[in-house]
Amino acid sequence: MLTSRFHRRDAFRVAAMLTGLPVAAAARAAMPLPDSKLVEKDADKYWLRIRKEQFVLPEWRVFLNNGSLGVAPMPVLQAVGDFLHRGAAMMMPDGEYPRWGYEALDTHREEMAKYLGCDRDGLAFMHNATEALSTIAAGIDLKAGDEVIMTDQEHGSGKAGWALKKARFGVEVREVPIALPPKSPEEIADRLISAIGPRTRVLFFSGITTATGLVLPVRQICDAARAKGVTTVVDGAHMNGQIAMRIDQLGCDYYAGSPHKWMFAPAGCGILWGRPEALDRLWPSIVTAGWDQRDRKGARFMGVGTNNRAIFEGMTAGVRFANAIGPERIFSRIHELAKSVRERASKLSYLKLLTPDDDRMYGSLVTFLMPGIDRKKFNELCSKRKMWIVGGERLRVSCHIHTRRSDLDMLFDTLEQSRT
Repeated sequence: MLTSRFHRRDAFRVAAMLTGLPVAAAARAAMPLPDSKLVEKDADKYWLRIRKEQFVLPEWRVFLNNGSLGVAPMPVLQAVGDFLHRGAAMMMPDGEYPRWGYEALDTHREEMAKYLGCDRDGLAFMHNATEALSTIAAGIDLKAGDEVIMTDQEHGSGKAGWALKKARFGVEVREVPIALPPKSPEEIADRLISAIGPRTRVLFFSGITTATGLVLPVRQICDAARAKGVTTVVDGAHMNGQIAMRIDQLGCDYYAGSPHKWMFAPAGCGILWGRPEALDRLWPSIVTAGWDQRDRKGARFMGVGTNNRAIFEGMTAGVRFANAIGPERIFSRIHELAKSVRERASKLSYLKLLTPDDDRMYGSLVTFLMPGIDRKKFNELCSKRKMWIVGGERLRVSCHIHTRRSDLDMLFDTLEQSRT
């Protein structure tokens, strides 16, 4: 028992060093989840207990920027620390190496694939969606004059791989404007599909846009593009964990994700998925021995050299945490919070919503302009009140299960006090 306590203590010290947390905070082990019956009886009490007992967020922190980087719960911190400790002690089962970068991690990929709704063999672990999207853009054979179409609302990291393709090979890149807010999912699909021309080879777009949280009709777009012989690449950085979805129902050729946003994973976790025939013709960007063994499928893209496997132990723990609470319960809660943000913002004349009123078109990200707000004063108040949020010309509010209604109250109080 003394040895077990020693290992757990040291594991949390490692987790504390990785996360920058005080050792005392990291060492606080997560309690069992509250009884699910409490959700029906008093939902807010249930979620307050989740925050208090499963996260190390201090009471004074108002965190409304989950869309940039999510918060890892205690079981994830514990999994990371435990793995690093076992690796340092060289006490891995069956004498395996405590790393990834050469290993296929089939068991881990199987568990992740069940959560994502895809096949294991089409899945590869990466460091983030940027790496996955760069791998896809670099690996697709295109020549001068071929065209890549994307929306005008793509993340800079998603666009960069195609910009490099243009600079290096003369590929044409064209952005299609999307109205903010759009009237309907059909309007978005029509804009993108009608933009496809005779030279279009790739259609790249976000399943949920990073700047405004707009949910695109992915399946409708991908089916229409496939009928025209166009390869589809979906930036799903904001999809998994924020809305109910399955990758195998999207109809795309390639998909990239960032579990460290909405899936409770540590920073530095990413996923790439592709259809079998799409992966077969994709060139890897970083290679080790076996890069040309196409029968390895998705695992072929995980050969990047020695890397820190502890983050994927944490990612797997994040999937288990989500499953223990219930993905549908999570989606329902965070969408409910987003709806309340949108409703409150819609009643304020000094804000201009960019999020549609059709709640099929947003998950837990709500964005609005602030024409009637003194942004300098607003930023100063946010800093004083320990509030983290993406602000500027646009304000993007992103909620997760650790978000309290009092956090949203403070946000709107701060906006009110910052009026010009």
